[in-house]
Amino acid sequence: MSGERDPARLPAGLRPRRAEGSYVYTSVEGGGVPAGVRPFATVDESEGLTLVLPREDADAAGLPYDYVAALITLEVHSDLAAVGLTAAVSTRLAEAGISSNVIAGARHDHLLVPDERADEAVRLLEEFGSRAH
Repeated sequence: MSGERDPARLPAGLRPRRAEGSYVYTSVEGGGVPAGVRPFATVDESEGLTLVLPREDADAAGLPYDYVAALITLEVHSDLAAVGLTAAVSTRLAEAGISSNVIAGARHDHLLVPDERADEAVRLLEEFGSRAH
């Protein structure tokens, strides 16, 4: 299951892909994930369970949120022990004034960026990857 670790090769394989729809962050206390909600990710924090989920799921369940994001998956299969990919990608987006929240899965990194800047973020990441070829 190990992926790419070579910091010189990681950017070339980025292949950022935007998921359909919008995603939001919300937090629920006590009872876990509400019925009918399928979170993309969860984070168990002392203040409550953070859910990252499709906006329509949050709306249907009446869950509050402030931040509306686009989900971008980096298709490169990065090894969890790889060094520098998150920093390089975050730096590139930060230079353009785009915030990003990173969630790492076993095979891919996923970025949540402001929904209204998603196309720009994908373009910047594509350019970053193409320069590494």
